[in-house]
Amino acid sequence: MTVRTMALGLAAAGVLAGALGASAQPAMPKPSKDYKVAPAGAYALDPAHTALIARVPHVGFSYSVFRFTAVSGELVWDPANPAADKLNVTVEAKSITTAPTGAVNFPEELSGAPFLNVAQFPTATFVSKAFHALDATHGKVDGDLTIKGKTTPATFDVELVGAGQGFRGPVIGVSARTTIDASGLGLPPMLAAPIELLIDTEFDKKG
Repeated sequence: MTVRTMALGLAAAGVLAGALGASAQPAMPKPSKDYKVAPAGAYALDPAHTALIARVPHVGFSYSVFRFTAVSGELVWDPANPAADKLNVTVEAKSITTAPTGAVNFPEELSGAPFLNVAQFPTATFVSKAFHALDATHGKVDGDLTIKGKTTPATFDVELVGAGQGFRGPVIGVSARTTIDASGLGLPPMLAAPIELLIDTEFDKKG
């Protein structure tokens, strides 16, 4: 075999390997910035692509940031009929986490009374009552938020991050936020300032 023949063979093998590698790679999704792209149907919250954050004022100096790692939810979606849309989300209160705090087990302290009291109230929930589309990427969702057994009205401001065909099927990705009055939910007076809740999540279409 000549050097030239060997070089040609290696080049051909490289081209073939590249072609096979390229064909093995799935096409990247192309999300849309229009909520109407997501088809109607039942969706489930994807816990692997969900972050629920609570920003709690720290006596006026700063914010303490907590994350809840166990979140589940169901969405009934019809882009042509917002009145038919429904959402329910459940959060495991004991899944609260914080940054390392030295000798103090802050998550354990917050899980007890008089804070979240997870032994008596293991979950917090949000159940929607109305969806309001403002434009292709923004809307509001009204509903009932229940924390520590107390229910209060809440409205989430929602921004569409992307909608369309994902790797496993139709996906709706959103970022939403609201504020709650902690004093009305049986939390200590030191948390009386409004608490901000932020959630970034994806919903995957079932079936």
